[in-house]
Amino acid sequence: MVFPLPDKYIDLLTDFGFKRVFGTEPNKALLIDFLNTLLPPHHQIQDVTIKNPEFLGNTLVDRRAIFDIYCQSTSGERFIVEMQKAKQTFFKDRSVYYATFPIQEQAQQGNWNYKLTAVYTVGILDFCFDDHKQDSELLHVVELKNQRCEVFYDKLKFIYVELPKFTKSVDQLDTHFDKWLFLLRHLASCNAPPEPLQGNVFAQLFEVAEIANFSSEEQALYQDSLKVYRDMYSVNQTLIQEGLEQGLEQGRQEGLEQGRQEGEQAGIQKIAKQMKAAGLSLKDIAQYTGLSVDDIDQL
Repeated sequence: MVFPLPDKYIDLLTDFGFKRVFGTEPNKALLIDFLNTLLPPHHQIQDVTIKNPEFLGNTLVDRRAIFDIYCQSTSGERFIVEMQKAKQTFFKDRSVYYATFPIQEQAQQGNWNYKLTAVYTVGILDFCFDDHKQDSELLHVVELKNQRCEVFYDKLKFIYVELPKFTKSVDQLDTHFDKWLFLLRHLASCNAPPEPLQGNVFAQLFEVAEIANFSSEEQALYQDSLKVYRDMYSVNQTLIQEGLEQGLEQGRQEGLEQGRQEGEQAGIQKIAKQMKAAGLSLKDIAQYTGLSVDDIDQL
C-alpha cells in the first residue's frame, strides 16, 4: 500500500528523484541546463542522447561499470553524471576507472587515428572530500596538467560538487548555478516554487517533481528510494560516530581516521546486505550504495 507523503516535491538526492529529473529523454532539457552551468563555453550542450548506463568489460573477468546517467551530446562529448550519497575510501580511483569506459567505447575497427571526443565525469556529492573539508570552495574541476601546471590534455575532466558546503538561502541565490544547488538540497522542503525559481526551465522541474503527478507505481518506487536514502544516511552517520568515538578512546589521530573510514564502509555494506536480502537487483543496489556489482555479489 502507498501512503501519501507530506512533501509536495521529490527529494533530488534519492536515486528515483535524481534519475526522474535528469536521466530520461522527456526531461533531458533539465539535464542540459544543469550541465551547461558546469561546462566551459566551448563545450556548451545543445542536445544530448541518453545512453545505456551499463558498461561491460572486454572479457568475462573484467568488472562492470554502472552509471547513474550516461549521455552524449550532438557534437560527440560524453558525460557520466553520478549522485554519490556516501563517501568511499577509493572514490577518486572509482571515478578515474569509470571514465575509461567512455574512452574505450570510442575505439574504431580498422585504421583509426585515435582521435577522441571529450569525456566529462560529473559527481554530485552528498559529502565533502577529506582533503577539502576546511575549504569553502565547493566546485572542483580536475584535469590533466604538466609539471608547470599547464593543461596537458583538455578532453578529460572531472567535475565535483560538494553539496554540504552550499548554505545559501533562497534570497541569496545570485547565479543560475546557485539555483540548481539550492534545488538539489532543498526541493523536497518547498511547498511552492520560490519567486527566484519561477519560470523557464525550473517551471518544468517543479512539474516533473510534483509527487501528486506520479502514478501509484511511481509513488511506491519513490517511497522505496526515499526510505533507502534515509536509512543509508542514518546508518552511515551512526557508524561514523561510533568509529570516531572508538578512535577517540584509543587516543590516537590515526585511530580516529581509521575508525571513521571503517564505520562508513561498514554502514554501506550493511545497507547493501539488507537490499540484497529484500530481493533488489545487484544493479539497483550498486546504484544506491556506490559499491561495485562484484563486491555486492560477494556479500
